[in-house]
Amino acid sequence: MHVPGIGPGNWRRRSDSDDPDRLPAKRIASVLVDIAVFGSLNYDITLWLPHAPAPDETLLATRMEEFRGGKGANQATAAARLGAGVSMIGCVGDDAHGRILVEGLEANGIDHTHVHHVAEPTGTAFPMITPDNVSIVIVRGANGVTGRGHADAAADVITAADALLLQGEVGGAGAGRAAEIAAGAGTTVVFNPAPVDDEVVAAVLPYADVVILNEQEADVVAVPAGIDSVITLGAEGARVGDVHVAAFPTVVVDPTGAGDSFCAALTVALAEGRSLVAATRFGNAAGALACRVAGAEPSMPTRAAVDALVESEA
Repeated sequence: MHVPGIGPGNWRRRSDSDDPDRLPAKRIASVLVDIAVFGSLNYDITLWLPHAPAPDETLLATRMEEFRGGKGANQATAAARLGAGVSMIGCVGDDAHGRILVEGLEANGIDHTHVHHVAEPTGTAFPMITPDNVSIVIVRGANGVTGRGHADAAADVITAADALLLQGEVGGAGAGRAAEIAAGAGTTVVFNPAPVDDEVVAAVLPYADVVILNEQEADVVAVPAGIDSVITLGAEGARVGDVHVAAFPTVVVDPTGAGDSFCAALTVALAEGRSLVAATRFGNAAGALACRVAGAEPSMPTRAAVDALVESEA
């Protein structure tokens, strides 16, 4: 639902005069916002490695675990745990992994009416975690057929949302159509073009209100003037224009879901009426908490945990 005064297009930009840290947490928490997520759902097989494999090297992993994931599903889960009403739009295979992913959405109170079971196998991701890095190999599978028809079928959900959140793991035609529907309805469009796909970037960027990138993505994605951008800096926090937003202290167990937690938290905070700088600080807190738990979906923090961390560092 749209809440008068804080709906799409009414969030305050970083140049506003209000306190850049946050609006009062109790007032923010009392506002119900709706987030639509058009994106991927992956079954994650996570490997912990002593170091990155060298060419032709056969390497023994020190640990392996399986989790629910996918940037779309992760961000949907994070937004739901932060108190938003969330609708997921995407595709999974008609297989065991797909059913596990849908069960996860349901367990987190996410509307999965527009998650379709298709002939292609469920998307799969292989996060590889070393002591100093995380790399991810993705097989798109069912995510690759998430298209315009799926966006059109979910038009009522997109237009009713306060914000639409998109990523780079689905096809450009579908993501672009979802963004077009959102922009036409005044729904705020938040775009996280990861992984960078030229087709998706070209399709979504013209409709975006806010673009979230890491430093590598910022080198290859040219954000047009008039679109706000947030650059994530890992352990250094994030940058909004020329404003540096400091990170929160954390202990890194698994950083796989930190970026998705950040994106969802920033989007929820914008929909609730925070300025972009304040929303970025809220995102930093969510990302820091996600680093402390293994697995993408399990690491998405609760609203209470994020609010407590923000308050502790006020």
